[in-house]
Amino acid sequence: MKGNMEVYGYDYDEERRIFTVINFHFFQSDELQTLTKQQVNVKFNRLKRFIKASIEGLYKDLEETSEAYSLAFSTFQKVKAGNVDRFRLMVFTDGKATKSSLEIPSEISDGIINDYRLIDINYLFKFFATKDAETSYEIDLKVPYLMISNDTEEYQSYLSLLNGEQLYEIYDKFGQRLLEQNVRTFLQFRGGVNKGIRNTIEYNPELFFAYNNGITATASSIEIKDGFINKIMDFQIVNGGQTTSAIYAAKKNGGLDISNVNVQLKLTVVSPLENKSNFVSKVSEYANTQNKVNKSDFFSNSLFHKDMKKYSKRIWATARGGSQQRTHWYYERVRGEYLNEQAYLTAAERRQFIIENPKNQMIEKTFLAKSENSWLKKPNIVSKGAQYSFVEFADKTTAQIEIDQLAITEAYYMEAVAKIIMFKAVEKIISHADWYESAYRAQTVTYTIAYLSNWIEKNNVYLNFDIIWKEQELPNQLKIVLGTIAKEVYSTLTDPPVGFKNVGEWCKKERCWEVVKSKEIKFDLSPLFLKTKEEKKSETRDERQLKSLDRGIEAQKFIFETHFENWISLYNYYSKKDNQRDITLSQRDILKKFAYSQLLVPSEKQAKVLMNLYNEAIKIGWKI
Repeated sequence: MKGNMEVYGYDYDEERRIFTVINFHFFQSDELQTLTKQQVNVKFNRLKRFIKASIEGLYKDLEETSEAYSLAFSTFQKVKAGNVDRFRLMVFTDGKATKSSLEIPSEISDGIINDYRLIDINYLFKFFATKDAETSYEIDLKVPYLMISNDTEEYQSYLSLLNGEQLYEIYDKFGQRLLEQNVRTFLQFRGGVNKGIRNTIEYNPELFFAYNNGITATASSIEIKDGFINKIMDFQIVNGGQTTSAIYAAKKNGGLDISNVNVQLKLTVVSPLENKSNFVSKVSEYANTQNKVNKSDFFSNSLFHKDMKKYSKRIWATARGGSQQRTHWYYERVRGEYLNEQAYLTAAERRQFIIENPKNQMIEKTFLAKSENSWLKKPNIVSKGAQYSFVEFADKTTAQIEIDQLAITEAYYMEAVAKIIMFKAVEKIISHADWYESAYRAQTVTYTIAYLSNWIEKNNVYLNFDIIWKEQELPNQLKIVLGTIAKEVYSTLTDPPVGFKNVGEWCKKERCWEVVKSKEIKFDLSPLFLKTKEEKKSETRDERQLKSLDRGIEAQKFIFETHFENWISLYNYYSKKDNQRDITLSQRDILKKFAYSQLLVPSEKQAKVLMNLYNEAIKIGWKI
């Protein structure tokens, strides 16, 4: 930005009509620094000036290709359309804020509320130190309840109800924090179920309680007084996010009266807290029935992630550039995992961790999806955005794993890393090219890789990713080939046909991919970089055999590391009449022999049977 305006990021909450702008003040010092109130005011004032200038039409003075243009125009457009009720100004710092600077009251400017939020090092420390990266918060309310008796100390359940206005106020204040552990977000009123919710609110609000399944939620604790729940700590809606958002949108956007709407609430207080994530995951999986839950919604717990994580920790990449230090490509299965893993290391341990797991070799799930989808010849999907691309990849991968449990092999992992190396190399090739005009790099990258993949497939061969993996960089000849392709692809993408003025939107169309892959781009690719169909088939067969052997060894290790009394307990569990349908006669025979020491050393196949029975029993409620 220029002058005394400064902004580094933004977010727009469409449901609550909150526009967030972000600034930061980083000291980057080994010593903890104090951020003064004056410094805080400077940062917030620069954000306010940017907002004011944007509302007054700052975008007209900016180049359309500049990063600030999109934000300035978006701010102008949304305010002009009356779609902003509140600006949230946020400042991040690696310093420690004074108490006075943390308490900044909201104010109104041009009829819009400005809220101020300062995130300092203390806040971040508490955030990462808290289990599952959650921060505690509490909700004040007054609702009747019925306690449900049970014989466990792990949780306590209550039945209650929330009025529509109560639910509206809670969501208006806490927003997506209520839905952080919900597998879905609001699907608007497009789906049949959500349309039904809106119709009930508008025409039969008094019947909402009878028609709707209600909300399932968790909490870390509650306060009860005079027969009412009057405080809920760490309230999380794990089933009913659609209902909550629909009621909120009905009033916020539709102006509907929700005072006669009542919603059933099933609230579970989970204790101890370490059980919360597992409990929430199960509730989300088994209780979501209002709309179809895609397989990709549960992809974070997929076997794919577990195998990718295992290989990333086990496999060392070749040292480069004269260094003798071998490294890992760190697979971040859970967002923030790379930083969390360093949080409690000593300074020496942290340095060693970073040496072995350099940040530029950290693989994010969404980046992996972009790389894989590009090679799978889906550049139009990648062009729709990281999350859209990730969902597409998750659906395909989950389906493949269901068909073949051995789909993710060691070779797959190394090939995936090689594709990422290629993807990053193409980004650099394009950025440094004299024909590149600083726009549409992302689209050019994915279309370039997809074109090469399509050429490889048409010639009935396979790219030798082993070379990229072993060298840990893209060989020069491949750089030349991909540079040649990228130039032609860029020229094609930036010259869309009649009716498509917006290049970004054109790139999202399947027709765009059809046009690009029909181009005849001439280049020479040495046979050194190619494999025949027979070579690939042989390698795949060997990898599957190795994977099967690995699984067998893992199963045998699991069997003998599990306490023997657990196997007796497991046999008794499956012997109960209600559970016999979950086990075949053959499986029951293997389990019985092992539990009663008639099978001292199970074969790999028998070990897999025992391990699967053990894991499935836990999933359906068996307690060790």
